[in-house]
Amino acid sequence: MKIESEINQSNFQTADVLIVSSAHAVNDTYTGFLPALLPVLIEKFTLSNTAAGALSLGMQLPSLLQPLIGRLADNSNLRYLLILAPAITGAALSSLGIAPGYGFLIFLVVLAGLSNSMLHAIGPVLASTYSGKKLGKGMSFWMIGGEFGRVLGPLTIVTVLSFLEMDKLPLLMIAGIMASTFLAIKLNAITTQQTEGAHPTIKFALQGLTRVMLPLTLLIVSRSMWIASLNTFLPTFLKTEGSTLFIAGASLSIFKISGVLGLLLIGPLSDRFKKSILLTISFLVTPLLTFIFIHANNLIQTLILILIGFFGVPTTSILMAILMENSHQNRSFANGVYMAVSFIFNALAVLLVGRFSDLLGLRTTFMISAGILALGLPSILFLPKSLKDRK
Repeated sequence: MKIESEINQSNFQTADVLIVSSAHAVNDTYTGFLPALLPVLIEKFTLSNTAAGALSLGMQLPSLLQPLIGRLADNSNLRYLLILAPAITGAALSSLGIAPGYGFLIFLVVLAGLSNSMLHAIGPVLASTYSGKKLGKGMSFWMIGGEFGRVLGPLTIVTVLSFLEMDKLPLLMIAGIMASTFLAIKLNAITTQQTEGAHPTIKFALQGLTRVMLPLTLLIVSRSMWIASLNTFLPTFLKTEGSTLFIAGASLSIFKISGVLGLLLIGPLSDRFKKSILLTISFLVTPLLTFIFIHANNLIQTLILILIGFFGVPTTSILMAILMENSHQNRSFANGVYMAVSFIFNALAVLLVGRFSDLLGLRTTFMISAGILALGLPSILFLPKSLKDRK
């Protein structure tokens, strides 16, 4: 692994980006355990749906600490927070099956949430450091790792539970421990600390971020209901529209896999072409495809869903690349602010989509979310120009 003086170069360091992204994949594989385990935990501890939902919220709430974690990482070397994250997240979520009571379940999910927040505050910044000038490609690799983990996690836990009892789940933490050991060896000479010039105060850092975070926040808000609709209610929507349980269940995997393909292709393209143009295409095409998807059926609907994932999912990697380009001296803090803002609005969006669907139905709610997504187009004009746009 390169030392700090060697990694601040323009070349894309594929092996190093893959190592950091693999940490993301392992960590998010474990976070994918909780949704699949909820039905089992509800039965074992006789939980209400509200109490079960509180477990999910408990794992997400530490995301609000990411700006603080990022600030600390900019001013001191916190590489071990990233290195230890897969082991801590894995140990906490693999232990859910042996928790003695609900209070300990809360402790475990909050611990996993803290570890998860540490990785997500620091990981994208290290990936961007190793990406040189190809930030779009680097952020795509980072996101692919997370998407892979979120797909693999539920499949892993369901498969394991078909062969083992709940009290054997702690065996799964071994993979996280092995991943952290590997990271400790490979990342032993890197630092999260920003070395270019004096470190800005929090007030100054926030003022510097305002120009990029305001339009980014508007874009996050415009996408939040669309993301919540597809990530949370896509299978339910298709089932109510008459699809079989198999097709409805497979739809989310189809969406995520097509999103990964989009990340592989569109992310790197954002390093060659203007990011603003690619964002405009996404915010124009994705709502249109979503409207068509709502009114299509059978094979046509599946093909449209593939296109939706391909054009819609990579947007986040482009937004993160723009953020990294415009926060040279405080990337971890900027990333922490971005992640916290995303958590707040995405969490609120899930509640809104659920409420709207109760009042208006899922079909109408999906149409509203697509319309709001299109309203984000003008915000692209206010983004600071990326490196490619300045040429």
